[in-house]
Amino acid sequence: MDQRVDKNERRPDSERLESPSRWTRLAFDKAGDKRAWQGSGTRRGLILSLAIGGVLLAALAVAWWLHARNYESTDDAFIDARTVQISAPVAAAIVDVPVTDNQVVEAGAELVRLDDRDYVAQRDQGQAQVNQAEASVVNLNAQIAAQQAKVDQANKQVAQAQATLTFARQQAERYQQLASHGSGTVEQAQQYASQLQQNEAGLAASQANADATQKQVSVLQAQRDLAYGQLAQAHATLEQAQANLARTIITAPVAGRVTKLMAAKGGYAAVGQTLMMFVPREVWVTANFKETQLNHMRPGQPVEIAIDAYPDRTFTGHVDSVQSGSGTAFSLLPAENATGNYVKIVQRVPVKIVFDQPPDVLLGPGMSVVPTVKVR
Repeated sequence: MDQRVDKNERRPDSERLESPSRWTRLAFDKAGDKRAWQGSGTRRGLILSLAIGGVLLAALAVAWWLHARNYESTDDAFIDARTVQISAPVAAAIVDVPVTDNQVVEAGAELVRLDDRDYVAQRDQGQAQVNQAEASVVNLNAQIAAQQAKVDQANKQVAQAQATLTFARQQAERYQQLASHGSGTVEQAQQYASQLQQNEAGLAASQANADATQKQVSVLQAQRDLAYGQLAQAHATLEQAQANLARTIITAPVAGRVTKLMAAKGGYAAVGQTLMMFVPREVWVTANFKETQLNHMRPGQPVEIAIDAYPDRTFTGHVDSVQSGSGTAFSLLPAENATGNYVKIVQRVPVKIVFDQPPDVLLGPGMSVVPTVKVR
Protein backbone atom coordinates (compact mmCIF):
# COMPACT_ATOMS: atom_id res chain seq x y z
CA MET A 1 0.00 0.00 0.00
CA ASP A 2 2.72 2.39 0.88
CA GLN A 3 4.54 1.54 -2.29
CA ARG A 4 1.51 2.38 -4.47
CA VAL A 5 1.14 5.62 -2.73
CA ASP A 6 4.72 6.36 -3.18
CA LYS A 7 4.66 5.49 -6.79
CA ASN A 8 1.67 7.66 -7.33
CA GLU A 9 3.20 10.48 -5.54
CA ARG A 10 6.24 10.07 -7.65
CA ARG A 11 4.28 10.49 -10.93
CA PRO A 12 4.77 13.77 -12.76
CA ASP A 13 2.08 16.43 -12.52
CA SER A 14 1.34 16.18 -16.23
CA GLU A 15 0.43 12.51 -15.86
CA ARG A 16 -1.80 13.22 -12.92
CA LEU A 17 -3.71 15.86 -14.93
CA GLU A 18 -4.32 13.54 -17.93
CA SER A 19 -6.07 10.91 -15.87
CA PRO A 20 -9.43 12.40 -14.68
CA SER A 21 -10.32 11.92 -11.12
CA ARG A 22 -13.64 10.63 -9.79
CA TRP A 23 -14.93 14.11 -9.02
CA THR A 24 -14.19 15.33 -12.51
CA ARG A 25 -16.12 12.44 -14.02
CA LEU A 26 -19.08 13.22 -11.79
CA ALA A 27 -19.02 16.88 -12.89
CA PHE A 28 -19.06 15.92 -16.58
CA ASP A 29 -21.91 13.49 -16.01
CA LYS A 30 -24.02 16.16 -14.31
CA ALA A 31 -23.41 18.63 -17.16
CA GLY A 32 -24.54 16.04 -19.74
CA ASP A 33 -27.68 15.34 -17.76
CA LYS A 34 -28.39 19.08 -17.58
CA ARG A 35 -27.98 19.51 -21.34
CA ALA A 36 -30.27 16.53 -21.99
CA TRP A 37 -32.93 17.96 -19.68
CA GLN A 38 -32.67 21.35 -21.36
CA GLY A 39 -33.05 19.74 -24.84
CA SER A 40 -36.12 17.83 -23.73
CA GLY A 41 -37.68 21.06 -22.36
CA THR A 42 -37.07 22.85 -25.67
CA ARG A 43 -38.86 20.11 -27.57
CA ARG A 44 -41.80 20.23 -25.17
CA GLY A 45 -42.03 24.04 -25.59
CA LEU A 46 -41.94 23.72 -29.37
CA ILE A 47 -44.70 21.12 -29.33
CA LEU A 48 -46.76 23.28 -26.97
CA SER A 49 -46.27 26.34 -29.17
CA LEU A 50 -47.32 24.37 -32.25
CA ALA A 51 -50.41 23.09 -30.46
CA ILE A 52 -51.38 26.58 -29.32
CA GLY A 53 -50.79 27.91 -32.83
CA GLY A 54 -52.92 25.15 -34.31
CA VAL A 55 -55.74 25.91 -31.91
CA LEU A 56 -55.53 29.62 -32.74
CA LEU A 57 -55.52 28.89 -36.46
CA ALA A 58 -58.52 26.61 -36.07
CA ALA A 59 -60.33 29.27 -34.03
CA LEU A 60 -59.51 31.89 -36.64
CA ALA A 61 -60.70 29.58 -39.42
CA VAL A 62 -63.97 28.92 -37.60
CA ALA A 63 -64.44 32.64 -36.92
CA TRP A 64 -63.69 33.46 -40.56
CA TRP A 65 -66.12 30.81 -41.74
CA LEU A 66 -68.84 32.05 -39.37
CA HIS A 67 -68.25 35.56 -40.68
CA ALA A 68 -67.85 34.65 -44.36
CA ARG A 69 -71.02 32.54 -44.45
CA ASN A 70 -73.00 35.74 -43.88
CA TYR A 71 -71.74 37.31 -47.11
CA GLU A 72 -71.80 36.50 -50.81
CA SER A 73 -69.43 38.19 -53.21
CA THR A 74 -68.42 37.99 -56.87
CA ASP A 75 -65.96 39.69 -59.18
CA ASP A 76 -68.21 39.06 -62.18
CA ALA A 77 -69.97 42.39 -61.76
CA PHE A 78 -70.05 45.60 -63.75
CA ILE A 79 -71.56 49.08 -63.78
CA ASP A 80 -74.68 49.06 -65.93
CA ALA A 81 -76.98 51.74 -67.39
CA ARG A 82 -79.65 52.09 -70.05
CA THR A 83 -77.62 53.86 -72.69
CA VAL A 84 -79.62 55.90 -75.18
CA GLN A 85 -78.92 55.96 -78.90
CA ILE A 86 -79.51 59.51 -80.08
CA SER A 87 -80.66 59.43 -83.71
CA ALA A 88 -82.17 61.89 -86.17
CA PRO A 89 -86.00 61.84 -86.15
CA VAL A 90 -86.17 63.85 -89.40
CA ALA A 91 -83.91 64.19 -92.40
CA ALA A 92 -82.05 67.48 -92.63
CA ALA A 93 -78.60 69.02 -92.73
CA ILE A 94 -76.77 69.48 -89.41
CA VAL A 95 -76.28 73.18 -88.74
CA ASP A 96 -74.92 73.06 -85.17
CA VAL A 97 -73.61 70.61 -82.57
CA PRO A 98 -73.43 72.57 -79.28
CA VAL A 99 -71.94 69.66 -77.25
CA THR A 100 -68.62 67.85 -77.30
CA ASP A 101 -67.29 64.44 -76.35
CA ASN A 102 -67.95 63.24 -72.77
CA GLN A 103 -69.76 66.45 -71.85
CA VAL A 104 -72.17 66.34 -68.91
CA VAL A 105 -75.56 67.83 -69.79
CA GLU A 106 -78.88 68.25 -68.04
CA ALA A 107 -82.24 67.02 -69.27
CA GLY A 108 -83.55 69.15 -72.14
CA ALA A 109 -80.15 70.49 -73.18
CA GLU A 110 -79.62 70.93 -76.93
CA LEU A 111 -77.48 68.23 -78.50
CA VAL A 112 -77.90 68.73 -82.26
CA ARG A 113 -79.66 71.38 -84.34
CA LEU A 114 -80.88 70.55 -87.85
CA ASP A 115 -81.79 72.81 -90.76
CA ASP A 116 -85.45 73.75 -90.20
CA ARG A 117 -86.29 75.83 -93.28
CA ASP A 118 -88.23 73.08 -95.06
CA TYR A 119 -90.17 72.30 -91.91
CA VAL A 120 -90.97 75.97 -91.29
CA ALA A 121 -92.48 76.09 -94.79
CA GLN A 122 -94.50 72.95 -94.06
CA ARG A 123 -95.76 74.50 -90.85
CA ASP A 124 -96.81 77.68 -92.61
CA GLN A 125 -98.55 75.66 -95.30
CA GLY A 126 -100.39 73.68 -92.64
CA GLN A 127 -101.43 76.90 -90.92
CA ALA A 128 -102.79 78.24 -94.22
CA GLN A 129 -104.82 75.08 -94.74
CA VAL A 130 -106.26 75.46 -91.25
CA ASN A 131 -107.21 79.06 -91.93
CA GLN A 132 -108.82 78.08 -95.23
CA ALA A 133 -110.81 75.28 -93.63
CA GLU A 134 -111.95 77.56 -90.81
CA ALA A 135 -113.10 80.14 -93.38
CA SER A 136 -115.07 77.44 -95.22
CA VAL A 137 -116.78 76.45 -91.98
CA VAL A 138 -117.66 80.09 -91.21
CA ASN A 139 -118.98 80.59 -94.76
CA LEU A 140 -121.15 77.49 -94.61
CA ASN A 141 -122.49 78.47 -91.21
CA ALA A 142 -123.52 81.80 -92.70
CA GLN A 143 -125.13 80.09 -95.70
CA ILE A 144 -127.03 77.76 -93.39
CA ALA A 145 -128.27 80.72 -91.37
CA ALA A 146 -129.39 82.49 -94.56
CA GLN A 147 -131.04 79.36 -95.86
CA GLN A 148 -132.85 78.95 -92.58
CA ALA A 149 -134.26 82.44 -93.07
CA LYS A 150 -135.41 81.40 -96.53
CA VAL A 151 -137.08 78.38 -95.00
CA ASP A 152 -138.95 80.60 -92.58
CA GLN A 153 -139.99 82.84 -95.46
CA ALA A 154 -141.17 79.84 -97.51
CA ASN A 155 -143.17 78.55 -94.58
CA LYS A 156 -144.89 81.93 -94.24
CA GLN A 157 -145.66 81.91 -97.94
CA VAL A 158 -147.24 78.50 -97.49
CA ALA A 159 -149.34 79.86 -94.64
CA GLN A 160 -150.37 82.83 -96.75
CA ALA A 161 -151.30 80.59 -99.68
CA GLN A 162 -153.26 78.36 -97.31
CA ALA A 163 -155.28 81.34 -96.05
CA THR A 164 -155.92 82.58 -99.58
CA LEU A 165 -156.99 79.12 -100.63
CA THR A 166 -159.38 78.87 -97.70
CA PHE A 167 -161.01 82.19 -98.59
CA ALA A 168 -161.19 81.24 -102.29
CA ARG A 169 -162.87 77.97 -101.40
CA GLN A 170 -165.45 79.76 -99.29
CA GLN A 171 -166.12 82.29 -102.07
CA ALA A 172 -166.48 79.57 -104.67
CA GLU A 173 -168.94 77.67 -102.53
CA ARG A 174 -170.95 80.80 -101.77
CA TYR A 175 -171.32 81.86 -105.40
CA GLN A 176 -172.03 78.31 -106.44
CA GLN A 177 -174.99 78.27 -104.08
CA LEU A 178 -176.19 81.68 -105.29
CA ALA A 179 -175.99 80.56 -108.88
CA SER A 180 -177.97 77.42 -108.10
CA HIS A 181 -180.78 79.47 -106.49
CA GLY A 182 -180.81 82.06 -109.22
CA SER A 183 -179.51 84.82 -106.98
CA GLY A 184 -176.18 84.99 -108.73
CA THR A 185 -174.80 84.56 -112.17
CA VAL A 186 -173.08 81.46 -113.46
CA GLU A 187 -170.21 83.59 -114.66
CA GLN A 188 -169.40 84.73 -111.13
CA ALA A 189 -169.56 81.16 -109.89
CA GLN A 190 -167.17 80.07 -112.60
CA GLN A 191 -164.86 83.00 -111.84
CA TYR A 192 -164.51 82.10 -108.15
CA ALA A 193 -164.09 78.43 -109.02
CA SER A 194 -161.18 79.42 -111.25
CA GLN A 195 -159.64 81.50 -108.45
CA LEU A 196 -159.97 78.50 -106.16
CA GLN A 197 -157.98 76.37 -108.56
CA GLN A 198 -155.33 79.08 -108.90
CA ASN A 199 -155.01 79.37 -105.13
CA GLU A 200 -154.72 75.60 -104.81
CA ALA A 201 -151.88 75.68 -107.36
CA GLY A 202 -150.25 78.58 -105.51
CA LEU A 203 -150.38 76.63 -102.25
CA ALA A 204 -148.82 73.61 -103.88
CA ALA A 205 -146.07 75.80 -105.32
CA SER A 206 -145.44 77.40 -101.93
CA GLN A 207 -145.21 73.98 -100.26
CA ALA A 208 -142.80 72.74 -102.92
CA ASN A 209 -140.65 75.84 -102.47
CA ALA A 210 -140.63 75.33 -98.69
CA ASP A 211 -139.59 71.70 -99.08
CA ALA A 212 -136.78 72.63 -101.49
CA THR A 213 -135.61 75.38 -99.20
CA GLN A 214 -135.59 73.01 -96.22
CA LYS A 215 -133.63 70.38 -98.17
CA GLN A 216 -131.06 72.99 -99.13
CA VAL A 217 -130.37 73.43 -95.44
CA SER A 218 -129.47 69.74 -95.21
CA VAL A 219 -127.16 70.10 -98.21
CA LEU A 220 -125.41 73.05 -96.60
CA GLN A 221 -125.11 71.17 -93.31
CA ALA A 222 -123.49 68.24 -95.12
CA GLN A 223 -121.06 70.64 -96.76
CA ARG A 224 -120.32 72.12 -93.37
CA ASP A 225 -119.60 68.65 -91.95
CA LEU A 226 -117.19 68.11 -94.84
CA ALA A 227 -115.57 71.44 -94.05
CA TYR A 228 -115.20 70.38 -90.41
CA GLY A 229 -113.47 67.23 -91.60
CA GLN A 230 -111.15 69.26 -93.79
CA LEU A 231 -110.48 71.53 -90.83
CA ALA A 232 -109.57 68.56 -88.63
CA GLN A 233 -107.29 67.24 -91.36
CA ALA A 234 -105.67 70.64 -91.68
CA HIS A 235 -105.11 70.73 -87.91
CA ALA A 236 -103.50 67.28 -88.05
CA THR A 237 -101.26 68.39 -90.92
CA LEU A 238 -100.31 71.49 -88.93
CA GLU A 239 -99.55 69.44 -85.81
CA GLN A 240 -97.41 67.07 -87.86
CA ALA A 241 -95.53 70.00 -89.37
CA GLN A 242 -95.04 71.55 -85.93
CA ALA A 243 -93.80 68.23 -84.55
CA ASN A 244 -91.32 67.84 -87.40
CA LEU A 245 -90.16 71.39 -86.86
CA ALA A 246 -89.64 70.70 -83.16
CA ARG A 247 -87.64 67.57 -84.02
CA THR A 248 -85.04 69.66 -85.80
CA ILE A 249 -83.69 70.49 -82.33
CA ILE A 250 -82.55 67.26 -80.65
CA THR A 251 -82.38 67.52 -76.85
CA ALA A 252 -81.14 65.30 -74.04
CA PRO A 253 -83.90 62.99 -72.80
CA VAL A 254 -82.45 62.84 -69.28
CA ALA A 255 -79.43 64.14 -67.45
CA GLY A 256 -76.28 62.32 -68.44
CA ARG A 257 -73.09 62.33 -70.47
CA VAL A 258 -72.44 62.52 -74.22
CA THR A 259 -70.38 59.61 -75.58
CA LYS A 260 -69.31 58.42 -79.03
CA LEU A 261 -70.25 61.70 -80.67
CA MET A 262 -70.51 61.21 -84.44
CA ALA A 263 -72.56 64.23 -85.51
CA ALA A 264 -70.65 67.09 -87.11
CA LYS A 265 -71.69 70.50 -88.32
CA GLY A 266 -72.23 70.47 -92.08
CA GLY A 267 -73.13 66.79 -92.27
CA TYR A 268 -76.47 65.38 -93.32
CA ALA A 269 -78.62 63.39 -90.90
CA ALA A 270 -80.90 60.75 -92.36
CA VAL A 271 -83.94 59.50 -90.48
CA GLY A 272 -82.81 57.00 -87.86
CA GLN A 273 -79.10 57.73 -88.30
CA THR A 274 -77.15 57.46 -85.03
CA LEU A 275 -75.62 60.79 -84.07
CA MET A 276 -74.22 59.93 -80.63
CA MET A 277 -74.57 57.65 -77.64
CA PHE A 278 -75.91 59.06 -74.40
CA VAL A 279 -75.23 57.58 -70.96
CA PRO A 280 -77.80 58.61 -68.32
CA ARG A 281 -76.63 59.71 -64.92
CA GLU A 282 -78.53 56.90 -63.24
CA VAL A 283 -76.36 53.77 -63.07
CA TRP A 284 -76.45 50.53 -61.10
CA VAL A 285 -74.50 47.30 -60.69
CA THR A 286 -75.28 44.09 -62.53
CA ALA A 287 -73.63 41.26 -60.58
CA ASN A 288 -73.59 37.76 -62.07
CA PHE A 289 -73.71 35.53 -59.00
CA LYS A 290 -73.48 31.76 -59.18
CA GLU A 291 -76.82 30.08 -58.75
CA THR A 292 -75.44 28.38 -55.64
CA GLN A 293 -75.01 31.81 -54.02
CA LEU A 294 -78.67 32.82 -54.32
CA ASN A 295 -80.16 30.63 -51.60
CA HIS A 296 -80.35 33.41 -49.01
CA MET A 297 -80.20 36.44 -51.32
CA ARG A 298 -83.28 38.69 -51.17
CA PRO A 299 -84.18 42.19 -52.42
CA GLY A 300 -83.36 44.90 -49.92
CA GLN A 301 -80.25 43.24 -48.45
CA PRO A 302 -77.34 45.68 -47.89
CA VAL A 303 -74.36 45.58 -50.23
CA GLU A 304 -70.84 46.96 -50.01
CA ILE A 305 -69.56 47.88 -53.47
CA ALA A 306 -65.86 48.10 -54.28
CA ILE A 307 -65.08 49.72 -57.62
CA ASP A 308 -61.77 48.85 -59.27
CA ALA A 309 -61.33 52.42 -60.52
CA TYR A 310 -61.54 53.76 -56.95
CA PRO A 311 -59.74 51.19 -54.77
CA ASP A 312 -59.61 53.42 -51.70
CA ARG A 313 -63.38 53.90 -51.47
CA THR A 314 -66.36 51.71 -50.67
CA PHE A 315 -69.92 52.50 -51.74
CA THR A 316 -73.12 51.25 -50.18
CA GLY A 317 -76.18 49.90 -51.93
CA HIS A 318 -78.82 47.23 -51.71
CA VAL A 319 -80.16 44.36 -53.78
CA ASP A 320 -82.93 45.62 -56.05
CA SER A 321 -84.00 42.44 -57.84
CA VAL A 322 -82.87 39.03 -59.05
CA GLN A 323 -83.40 38.11 -62.68
CA SER A 324 -85.88 35.30 -63.30
CA GLY A 325 -83.50 33.11 -65.24
CA SER A 326 -79.82 32.64 -65.90
CA GLY A 327 -77.85 34.82 -68.25
CA THR A 328 -77.55 32.11 -70.90
CA ALA A 329 -81.34 31.68 -71.04
CA PHE A 330 -81.67 35.19 -72.49
CA SER A 331 -78.59 35.18 -74.68
CA LEU A 332 -78.67 35.41 -78.46
CA LEU A 333 -77.99 31.67 -78.77
CA PRO A 334 -79.31 30.00 -75.60
CA ALA A 335 -77.94 26.61 -74.65
CA GLU A 336 -79.87 23.59 -75.87
CA ASN A 337 -79.14 20.84 -73.37
CA ALA A 338 -81.31 18.28 -75.16
CA THR A 339 -78.73 17.89 -77.92
CA GLY A 340 -75.29 16.34 -77.66
CA ASN A 341 -73.46 15.34 -74.50
CA TYR A 342 -74.49 17.20 -71.37
CA VAL A 343 -71.96 18.59 -68.89
CA LYS A 344 -73.43 20.33 -65.87
CA ILE A 345 -72.05 23.84 -65.38
CA VAL A 346 -72.94 26.16 -62.56
CA GLN A 347 -74.96 28.95 -64.12
CA ARG A 348 -74.76 32.63 -63.27
CA VAL A 349 -77.83 34.77 -62.61
CA PRO A 350 -77.76 38.56 -62.99
CA VAL A 351 -78.63 40.48 -59.81
CA LYS A 352 -79.42 44.19 -59.97
CA ILE A 353 -77.82 46.24 -57.19
CA VAL A 354 -78.61 49.95 -56.83
CA PHE A 355 -76.65 52.58 -54.94
CA ASP A 356 -78.14 54.03 -51.77
CA GLN A 357 -76.83 57.47 -52.76
CA PRO A 358 -75.85 58.61 -56.28
CA PRO A 359 -72.06 58.17 -56.52
CA ASP A 360 -70.06 61.39 -56.60
CA VAL A 361 -67.51 59.88 -58.98
CA LEU A 362 -67.45 59.21 -62.71
CA LEU A 363 -69.04 55.85 -63.47
CA GLY A 364 -69.84 54.31 -66.82
CA PRO A 365 -71.21 51.03 -68.18
CA GLY A 366 -68.73 48.18 -68.13
CA MET A 367 -66.56 49.35 -65.21
CA SER A 368 -65.57 46.45 -62.96
CA VAL A 369 -66.86 46.23 -59.39
CA VAL A 370 -66.86 43.69 -56.57
CA PRO A 371 -70.12 43.68 -54.61
CA THR A 372 -70.43 41.95 -51.23
CA VAL A 373 -74.00 41.14 -50.18
CA LYS A 374 -74.86 40.55 -46.51
CA VAL A 375 -77.27 37.63 -46.79
CA ARG A 376 -77.62 36.72 -43.09
